[in-house]
Amino acid sequence: MSSANREIVNTGLWKNNPALVQLLGLCPLLAVSNSLVNGLGLGIATIAVLCASNLIVSLTRNFLRDEIRIPVFVLLIASLVTIIELVMNAWFHELYRVLGIFVPLIVTNCAIIGRAEAFASRNPPLPSLLDGMAMGSGFAATLVVLGAIRELVGRGSLFDGAELLFGDIASNWSIQFFDPEHGFILALLPPGAFIGLGLLVALKNVLDSRHARRTTVSLASGEVSERA
Repeated sequence: MSSANREIVNTGLWKNNPALVQLLGLCPLLAVSNSLVNGLGLGIATIAVLCASNLIVSLTRNFLRDEIRIPVFVLLIASLVTIIELVMNAWFHELYRVLGIFVPLIVTNCAIIGRAEAFASRNPPLPSLLDGMAMGSGFAATLVVLGAIRELVGRGSLFDGAELLFGDIASNWSIQFFDPEHGFILALLPPGAFIGLGLLVALKNVLDSRHARRTTVSLASGEVSERA
């Protein structure tokens, strides 16, 4: 992988993560992330929309006038979300019912139209597709981690309802660590989502600060060695 592509992936997954840095798409992020499977389902749908929209916008960027660019982007994203919604309703109906209104609300996720305008409309198709995959994966990873934490703390389980996404083969994938009656119910409520996301943002900031300090110390040590 080239250094440019590596930077695109690193930016989407960590440096400019839509959920942890840009704080975009918080409505579905906080509402749906009460279990790992729900978060993964919405995350996959978001990745599909981001990849498809970035690719199509990049392919058509030279044919769109500036005056109609944003309306066309919105229409394109709405069409893609409608396709994803129909596919989920047909093939993953029970999961679709659980996610409810938050599947069509992908249209309002500012990360999608933001990447279409800021990156895809200015770059070739392959980097745009990679950017959509990276940004979508960063958002999905946050959904999955937050959902896993809330499900584990609130219900003492992981992969509960996995059959909704993976079919009957996953009916016994659920892992129960302790009795659900002993779970911390606040983790499953909206305040628990805010607290969990805040902790994840704080953890990322701590890790970034430590990395920055180590980099500064390494550079300083290198300069001292060169002078010696």
